[in-house]
Amino acid sequence: MDALDRKILTELQLDGRLTVTELAARVRLSVSPCHRRLRDLEREGAIRGYRAVVDPAAVGLNFEALVFATLRWEGPDTVTAFEEAVSAVPHVIQAQRLFGEPDYLLRVATTDLAAFQKLYDQQLARLPGVQRLTSTLVMKNVVRDRPLPE
Repeated sequence: MDALDRKILTELQLDGRLTVTELAARVRLSVSPCHRRLRDLEREGAIRGYRAVVDPAAVGLNFEALVFATLRWEGPDTVTAFEEAVSAVPHVIQAQRLFGEPDYLLRVATTDLAAFQKLYDQQLARLPGVQRLTSTLVMKNVVRDRPLPE
């Protein structure tokens, strides 16, 4: 991957709806070579897909919490069972496995505190292998959906 590929990726992260012609103009390349590079980036997996970035508040998800999960070791399948179960919870919009404690960081979006409490009690606390959950509420998102640096 060279500097031109990185520039293509930067431009697409800023606006994924660019036409190939618009993209080529922004990276100062003719359309055919730009299109070839774009297809190569898609085929190689550097570009995993295209999607709309939706404002959570616009769809009624005005409440966000970070939930830290610590697992109890129940055997080699503990991690797999937890990850499969947490992947099936739609309100978990991001889940990351961490080194050390806690084991996982979950980003959760709900309509309000009552909805979060219900989700916490009925789904999150019942995830397989959970020993402890600790939550903190998001007051404000300062940096969100930032493009990766070049």
